[in-house]
Amino acid sequence: MQEKLIDGKAIAEQIKKEIAAETAAIIDAGKRAPHLAAVLVGNDPASETYVSSKEKACRKVGITSSTYRLPEKTSEKELLNIINFLNKDEEIDGFIVQLPLPAHLNADSIIEHINPHKDVDGFHPVNTGRMMAGLPSYLPATPFGIIELLHRSGIQTAGKHVVVIGRSNIVGTPVSVLLSRKSPKGNATVTLCHSQTVNLPELTRQADILIAAIGVPSFVKADMVKPGAVVIDVGIHRITDENAEKGYVIKGDVDFDEIVKVASRITPVPGGVGPLTIVSLLSNTLAAYQKKIYQ
Repeated sequence: MQEKLIDGKAIAEQIKKEIAAETAAIIDAGKRAPHLAAVLVGNDPASETYVSSKEKACRKVGITSSTYRLPEKTSEKELLNIINFLNKDEEIDGFIVQLPLPAHLNADSIIEHINPHKDVDGFHPVNTGRMMAGLPSYLPATPFGIIELLHRSGIQTAGKHVVVIGRSNIVGTPVSVLLSRKSPKGNATVTLCHSQTVNLPELTRQADILIAAIGVPSFVKADMVKPGAVVIDVGIHRITDENAEKGYVIKGDVDFDEIVKVASRITPVPGGVGPLTIVSLLSNTLAAYQKKIYQ
């Protein structure tokens, strides 16, 4: 089974080494290090874990990290004041507003107030529009990570049929666009499916590469996968399990134990896509510092 696993941790570590080398060269030249900030509203456990992982990854590669922790009841005006401050701060190259936000805050409105030049999450309409047009942009971290995961694992996408389950603006839609692009990391024929797709198993069984990003634990079963397919599991869910040492287990969007018997390659959860999401955020921050996207 081990040879089937796509080791996201190992690939992420390699990319971190590359980023660390570039960052070290910047500091050795007497310049300041790239600076990534995060704004966290409330105390959502998953968000806390993600931001903590981001801080740790930044330290490892030499990128400066700042976190602005705001109370759950922060008003939109207060949050926008923080965003405006970060937009103007010349010492900060990029920042993210951690999602999901509390229900009383309009995420779309908040994201639109981020300077696109500092939008290293790649969620601002300017960056998503540039991505759709095939122009240089900051790519959303998880789709960016999936593309690198496939590329660095030696999995060919050109001419392959990719089926994506999930149409979110954060994962499903952008990864479907990127994989269909005329590029060395694309050139695939892509089918984008979702919760309203009719005869979903019939479509998923046609996939050479199946990407599950529907947000439902163990949604994809073995009979939905073509033998020999590559399966990329984007989901991550904490499931209560009294028999587990921590009182819970981590599951993805696919039924891993059964699908690993059918797939040729598969990402584990955790340790698959997740590490690449953090690394992609670091890559975008370095690009923002170097002004590679916006001159």
